[in-house]
Amino acid sequence: MEYGQIAAAILAAISAGGVTYALFYPRLSGQARAEQRRLEFAAPAAVRAAADRDAQSQARRGQVAQSLKDIENREKARHKVTIEGRIEQAGLSWSRKQYWLLGVVTGIVLSVVLLVASGNWVVVLVGFLVGLFGLPRWYLSYLGKKRMLRFTNEFPNALDVIVRGIKSGLPLNDCLRIIAAEAQEPVKSEFRLIVEAQTLGMPLTEAAGKLFERMPCAEANFFGIVLAIQQKTGGNLAETLANLSRVIRERRKMRDKIKAVSMEAKASAAIIGSLPPAVAGLVYLTSPGYMDPLWTTNAGRAALVGCAVWMGTGVLVMRKMINFEI
Repeated sequence: MEYGQIAAAILAAISAGGVTYALFYPRLSGQARAEQRRLEFAAPAAVRAAADRDAQSQARRGQVAQSLKDIENREKARHKVTIEGRIEQAGLSWSRKQYWLLGVVTGIVLSVVLLVASGNWVVVLVGFLVGLFGLPRWYLSYLGKKRMLRFTNEFPNALDVIVRGIKSGLPLNDCLRIIAAEAQEPVKSEFRLIVEAQTLGMPLTEAAGKLFERMPCAEANFFGIVLAIQQKTGGNLAETLANLSRVIRERRKMRDKIKAVSMEAKASAAIIGSLPPAVAGLVYLTSPGYMDPLWTTNAGRAALVGCAVWMGTGVLVMRKMINFEI
């Protein structure tokens, strides 16, 4: 019994010594203080390293953003549309001289009409400037948008012709010639220009890149990019163009869907925008004397100018709200 008590006492003493060693040795040996000093020195270093990494990351992001901005500015400057480019986008064969001649004629006609109607030379001068610079530019823009819409509607069919031709074993140049001979306008004339450029020795990728300059739409840009990537890296051109054709058709479906959904808002905006001028015109026709102070007094003229500014602002805001770009 005494040996058992002695053994128990020895085990208790060993356990107490182990616990004491585990608890107090780091403090007695200075290990805890050393660890604390190491953490104190390491924490600021880690914070400084994290701050340096964040600063470097922000600097890289700033450099990338600046590079992208520079590239965008260079692209805008390179693709700045001239008068000849606008005429080409509209599908016309005018020269610069004919364009300015049309502007002079429209300016003279509009100024004569305003001179007869108002007799105010300031209004006549403004009308001449509008006819000289505004109306021809608007006409070219209108024709260009209509031509571009016809191009985007027909372009997927041209891509399908290329896909079927490549799958049947025809070279790409033969497929382009088929489109240039049998497609609908304006795809027919645009691909004819590509074929003619190749005949003169221009590479296919560069000739396809010129298509985007004549037709500044995403579809033409996609086509040029696909051909450029395929020439550099290879791959299945038929499958790539088939995917591009499907994407273009889906974009057109989405655009038509948005147009149908927004027609109610466009009709409401048109009614709201035309209601004040229509009411003013009806009042003037029924009671001309009632509207005379608007033309004959300074307060009336100021009111007309203010109304025109506010109406124009409202129309622009409504136009921005109901127009969607895909």
